[in-house]
This record gives sequence, C-alpha cells and structure tokens, in this order.
Amino acid sequence: MTLRVAVVGGGPAGSCAAETLAKAGIETYIFERKLDNAKPCGGAIPLCMVSEFDLPPEIIDRRVRNMKMISPSNVEVDIKLDNPDEYIGMCRREILDAFLRNRAADLGAKLINARVLDIKITENGKQPYVITYSDFSEGSNEGKIRTLEVDLIVGADGANSVVAKAIDAGDYNYAIAFQERIRISPDKMEYYKDLAEMYVGDDVSPDFYAWVFPKYDHVAVGTGTMHKNQRMIKQLQAGIRARALPRIEGGEVIKVEAHPIPEHPRPRRVVGRAALVGDAAGYVTKSSGEGIYFAAKSGRMCAEAIVEFAEAGKRIPTEADLKVYIKRWDKQYGLTYKVLDILQNVFYATNATREAFVEMCADRDVQKLTFDSYLYKTVVPANPLTQLKITFKTLGSLLRGNALAP
Repeated sequence: MTLRVAVVGGGPAGSCAAETLAKAGIETYIFERKLDNAKPCGGAIPLCMVSEFDLPPEIIDRRVRNMKMISPSNVEVDIKLDNPDEYIGMCRREILDAFLRNRAADLGAKLINARVLDIKITENGKQPYVITYSDFSEGSNEGKIRTLEVDLIVGADGANSVVAKAIDAGDYNYAIAFQERIRISPDKMEYYKDLAEMYVGDDVSPDFYAWVFPKYDHVAVGTGTMHKNQRMIKQLQAGIRARALPRIEGGEVIKVEAHPIPEHPRPRRVVGRAALVGDAAGYVTKSSGEGIYFAAKSGRMCAEAIVEFAEAGKRIPTEADLKVYIKRWDKQYGLTYKVLDILQNVFYATNATREAFVEMCADRDVQKLTFDSYLYKTVVPANPLTQLKITFKTLGSLLRGNALAP
C-alpha cells in the first residue's frame, strides 16, 4: 500500500505539512492556485521560527529590534530588544511562501498549480477521497479538469477553505486585514530600518490595531477590524495613513491588499480522514493577530501525527488518529489563545483602555514578559513577585485611564 495525502494550499501551513510528509516517504501532493501569491499580511515572524523551520537569512527583509506603541492620543512608548541576537523577522509572504513550498517540492512533494473545485468525501471504510481540480500547470488560464484519489486530506487553504466546506467544519467569525504597500523615500525608509509601529485608537480600528511594518524597500501600512463594511475599512485605513503621515508622506502606493483573518478555531478541525491547519482551522491569535508561525507549526504537527499513525505507510490513519494532532495542539497552545482573547477584550474595548494598554507597555517587566512569550512561543513564567507587580501596574494603568470607571 502507498499512502497518498493531498495538501490543499501552499502557504506556510500546507508547505510545512507537505515537507514533513515527504521526508517520511509518503506520497504527497500540494495544490496551490497562485504560485506568486502575496497574502495581505504584516509579515512578522518570531525568532524561534527562523531556527525551528531553518529559514535562511535572505528570507528576512528586516530584523526589527524596536517597536513603537502609539496610543489614541499619540503617546508613544518605545519598546527595545536589549539582546542584539534577538529580533522580530519581517518578511514578504510571496518570498517566504515560495521558499517553504519549493523546499517541500525538492524533498519529493508533487506541486500542482491548480484550483481545487470539489472534494468527494466517502464515509465507507477506506474508500479514497476524490479531488476534482482545474490544473493550470500547462499555462492555460482556463485550466484542465482532472481528478485525484487520495487517502487523506490536509486542508491548508485559508479562511475560505474548500476543504472546510467539504467536511462541514462549521464557520467562524473573521476580521478583515487591509493593507497598502507604500514605497517611501530612502531617508524615511532609514527611520524604519529596524523599527515597527503599532497604532491603537477608534480612528484606526475599533477592535484591533493598525500597523506600519518595514519590508525590503517599502513599508506595509494597514489595519485590522471585525467590520466588513468597505466604507468603514477605507475610513480606518485613512485614519492610519493620517496618523503615520509625517513618516510616510510623499510615499507611493505600490500595492493594495485585503484578506479575511479568522478570529477563533472552527467548530470541527478533523472530520473523517481530513484535517484543517493554519487559517483554515482558525489558528490566528487574538490581540496580536499573529498567524504565520502557528500556521507552519500546525501543518507540521498534523503531518507528524499522520506519519506516526501511518506506520511507515502500512495503514491509513483514522479520524481518531488525526484528532491526536488536535489534542496535542490544544494542550500546547490553547491557553495562549485564551489569554490573548481576554487581553483583546479588555484592552481594545475603548480609547481609555487603549491608553492604559500603551502606558502598561512602557514597563520593562511587561516588555520582557511579552517579548519572551512572542519570540520563543513559550508561556514564560515570571516569578511570583514580578507577576504580582505586573498585575498591580495593569490595574493602575486601567484606573488612571478611567478604563475601570462604571
């Protein structure tokens, strides 16, 4: 028996799943519609991802060691990484995604430039699942209709997942990320050499934050919001452009992008012999809106479970086997998602709470705890005295900002 796995979606989640499967000698297919896809995304990745996923230096456009948190009243708080070896990586998704996808293909995964049109799910025993797709490999815009039979499917096809629909995984709330790539003058670009900015306030987002993130030769300026109204989104984008105007004035917009961002995991992430990973599963964190690392990690963890239970290709993993990946994921990251959900609900609620949030970010203990948690993806336990100190500082900031007023 030759185990056949289809990975639908060639972003970080799908590529890292396919890489793990291919390394284990499993017959793997990656379906990706746009091989030059540049997903609208801040593009920030934690330091641990660079080593954990063996990313070469050229993948990283900028090494950010300084952050500015900017409150609704334009109070600026500088956050610096003291260790010169630590940084937040800024990358362009078209560069990162292509690298991960091509690495999986070099290891033996079969990369298919195609759009998946339909997935036939069979419930009886070990009958194969049938994928119908439009193949663009020969350069045709129309594509050639083909089918492929597989034993397992990994759905890594984003917020509008075809796989999720096929297995009736259920819906989730989603935010919209809207972003403009703006090429600014060299002197203004020098300012953003190793600096990223996060803005909060009703004028830039009523429920999230806006950003200016540096890339190779431009900055990404964007906002995230739960509002779906296009007029509202345009107003919020105008808000962040106005707030950042002194630093981006005279810049040229070279690209405009928008994309849905899931707000919580889907009700079902494994059904039968199909599993969801990345955005398709809903693995974007609240508060920070981070998803790249968690996408790559979930793809790898799902594939590792498949490899483990396939027993060197001697058996087809079952639904129960695939759900082991979900149990492991929730055990490792469930608390992180819950904590960040609470933080977003508390600190992004009003301009008063946002002012308190920015004030709190000025504290070095808070900065260290936050950066350590972000850079290394571990829940870093501060000692009890430090935890108590942070708690009192948080309450103090909220009270000073009248954020706890009735």
